[in-house]
Amino acid sequence: MSTLRNKVQLIGNVGGEPTIVNLESGKKLVRLSLATNEHYKNGKGENQTDTNWHNLVAWGKTANFFEKYVTKGKEIAIEGKLTNRSFEDKDHVKRFVTEVVVNEILLLGSK
Repeated sequence: MSTLRNKVQLIGNVGGEPTIVNLESGKKLVRLSLATNEHYKNGKGENQTDTNWHNLVAWGKTANFFEKYVTKGKEIAIEGKLTNRSFEDKDHVKRFVTEVVVNEILLLGSK
């Protein structure tokens, strides 16, 4: 069971073009958003869709793969772990971010 700690698996559609950052250290970082949809019927029997957005981060070889093959709207499956971080914005307000650090990706759908 130790391998199940902090493991996230998601299937969804890429919300925008991935943002690629080449760091001074030579490492590559990719940031993107992923939309996941849940379909259900409400109390009146009407079909409903609930969309959740997830912030994804990838490093190294995984980042290279995102840069080469992943574009806005592409359906993908990812596996990674949840991380939390905070930063101070330009107005000196402390912000908190939850991200999925991706370590595996699978391209789904056509093309």
